[in-house]
Amino acid sequence: MKQAKDYIIFPLDVPTLQEAKSFVDLLSGHVGMFKVGLELFISTGPDIIHYINEKGTAKVFLDLKLHDIPATVNRAVSRIADLNVALATVHCGDSRAMLEAAVKGAKNKVNLLGVTVLTSVSSEDIRTAGFLPEFSSDVKRLVLKRADMAKDAGLSGIVCSGQEVQDIKKQFGKDFLAITPGIRPLWDDIKKDDQKRIVTPKDAIKSGSDYIVIGRPIRDARDPLEAAEKIAAEIEDAI
Repeated sequence: MKQAKDYIIFPLDVPTLQEAKSFVDLLSGHVGMFKVGLELFISTGPDIIHYINEKGTAKVFLDLKLHDIPATVNRAVSRIADLNVALATVHCGDSRAMLEAAVKGAKNKVNLLGVTVLTSVSSEDIRTAGFLPEFSSDVKRLVLKRADMAKDAGLSGIVCSGQEVQDIKKQFGKDFLAITPGIRPLWDDIKKDDQKRIVTPKDAIKSGSDYIVIGRPIRDARDPLEAAEKIAAEIEDAI
């Protein structure tokens, strides 16, 4: 049975293998997954993935947000499929053919998630990027459109903000995964950062999020382990 801690994905947004290992050592057993992003993967390569898998029960979310021509994405995902990761990401901002190529490369070894609209992106950002007013005035509509393409292409789910989860689950079903970044607990002293569309852990889980990605409130806490346990308690209350 899924426990409260299993909903938590902690992003290893640090530049070195040593720093990443210190967080894995501290939080393994207290979070469900560790997210490995571009900065760390470029710095360490697969070494950090091997370390996480050897350390304990926490799984790996490889968040590289692949976005290239279909053939290149297919080959890249086929390499990821051999790394023993649970989740990996591709962008939904291009063609369905690229997403289908990614699914083929996954060989049923890794669940692929489509990145719809980053939680750092606002309606104004959408407008200035040249999107139609129907999307810039309602970001959720763009998220749902890209989620529909991801579902049709065979992806396992998407990454979206907590503000869109209920609509995702209603339209695509409970088995279509919704991973939610931009999480800020009520007790956190929220500082200005690049996240725009944020929700609390409790609200995200109650809305239907399958996992929440939460970094700064844990990483920047005086006691990161205590912070992770407080977030798990908040999730427990929601489930």
